[in-house]
Amino acid sequence: MFNGFALDIVDVGPGSLRVRYGGSGPVVLLLHGHPRTHMTWGRTAELLSPHFTVVCPDLPGFGRSYQPTDTPDSSNSSKRAKAHALVELMRRLGYESFFVVGHDRGSLTAFRMAMDQPACVRKLIVVDSLPVIEHLERADWKFARDWYHWFFFAQPEKPERAISTDPLAWYDKLSPGLMGKEAYDDLVDVIHTPAVIHGMIEDYRAGLSIDHLHDREDRDAGRKVTCPTLCLWSLRDDLQQIYGDPTLIWRNWADDVRGFGIDSGHHVAEENPSALSQAIRTFLEAR
Repeated sequence: MFNGFALDIVDVGPGSLRVRYGGSGPVVLLLHGHPRTHMTWGRTAELLSPHFTVVCPDLPGFGRSYQPTDTPDSSNSSKRAKAHALVELMRRLGYESFFVVGHDRGSLTAFRMAMDQPACVRKLIVVDSLPVIEHLERADWKFARDWYHWFFFAQPEKPERAISTDPLAWYDKLSPGLMGKEAYDDLVDVIHTPAVIHGMIEDYRAGLSIDHLHDREDRDAGRKVTCPTLCLWSLRDDLQQIYGDPTLIWRNWADDVRGFGIDSGHHVAEENPSALSQAIRTFLEAR
């Protein structure tokens, strides 16, 4: 994976981010989801690299990037704080504006970046995601049944104890055949690190403590994402089953939204990198 890419550790102020980058052309930042690291993008990044300069960091709190300092409201793990750190990463790599693609939890940071720092984000792609407040306000018994971990992860201490007892039992769907051995080995290593488990859980605590308040403030003020936005979702995941067409919801949050589903389970960058990379390329290259 990542043939021809550089691997680096970059100080962004609150700490350092592990980042891999390579390719040539317009710059696209890829942000992974839970519980992955940047390695989830390996096949997709290689398909994009002949056409784009591709930057793949571990999110703050994940992988081998820095662990945000704990606060009572988890504000240092908020998507606003993470977006700020990632914009700083891009500046230190020499990029003032760029495309952003986020999957799952990474989409929340990508969305917040486009909201808070619109001059930096040329186009936005969100995959398998809605704004946090949309999930919470629409939550019903199906959400509680299938996405119960959102509320479990919001509890103090217990999630970390439960996961750290046997990480591979908790994350029991990990597969080297699906992910690729390099990505699998990297992830298995980091999920056996208690600090990383805590950092990933804090990402969810921030969602239920402060991220949804940032969403509400933007909605109340009438602010929207101003750049072109693409919403993608995995047809063999449950976003569409629970919410219907996700683009109808995203149109409440962005001025220019289009989207469609991809034949894949939840981890689309691993399961169908060809379709995902083609969707990304077509949208980013369109005028």
